[in-house]
Amino acid sequence: MEKGPFSVEWLAQSSRSGGPGMPGSPPQTPPSVPADTPRDREAAERRSPGHEAESGGAAPGRSRTKFSAAQLQELERSFREQRYIRAGEKRRLAAVLNLSQSQIKTWFQNRRMKFKRQTQDAR
Repeated sequence: MEKGPFSVEWLAQSSRSGGPGMPGSPPQTPPSVPADTPRDREAAERRSPGHEAESGGAAPGRSRTKFSAAQLQELERSFREQRYIRAGEKRRLAAVLNLSQSQIKTWFQNRRMKFKRQTQDAR
């Protein structure tokens, strides 16, 4: 029975026999990755209200999230209570606001920097 490519047995056999992947042999193609991955589905889910892209200099394939007024109100309320978000609160906000946990984390990072600039300017 031959093991699949890149398994321990396959690598051991191919190194002994000069099999695929060895100098002078045809290159072995890695297994293909399905196009419909959980990451792709999550990206599609984010294309919902509150996730419109703004045209401009954004990196290709990455859109800027435009937060709704209700989302901003809840994020600001949470920020006033605590500047550093805990994991449980991040999960709760992501579920309530229909955003990903990464978006919540990034919003808090950006908001802390804005807060820092505002307090430095006030000095």
